[in-house]
Amino acid sequence: MPQDMPPTGGYGAVQYKRNIPARGFRPIYYLVGMHMFMAYGYYKLFYGIREQHELAREKIWGRLHILPLLQAEEDRDQVRRHFADKAREQELLGSETKVYNSDRFIRPTFAYTPSKVTQ
Repeated sequence: MPQDMPPTGGYGAVQYKRNIPARGFRPIYYLVGMHMFMAYGYYKLFYGIREQHELAREKIWGRLHILPLLQAEEDRDQVRRHFADKAREQELLGSETKVYNSDRFIRPTFAYTPSKVTQ
């Protein structure tokens, strides 16, 4: 019995790799896209922080410029309270009695106490 021999020209190549088609973009495109996305985010962050600093500066300057107006209003309120206290004292005590030993103006201090003591 004769031995089986290979065909003339040999056998065909044996396919041992998987033949899967490439899907999607090449990895370099994903890398470039990711870097562009991050660069845009850092750009927005940079200008957002700059805007926050500008708003904080504007807020501080606004408060500094309104301070004299608030101080003047407080002074007018103090003067109104002072003259009301003087009028009340004059009404209660008459014009001859002095409550204080000095004519010098002393800025009043207010101590808030509870109106009703609970025990």
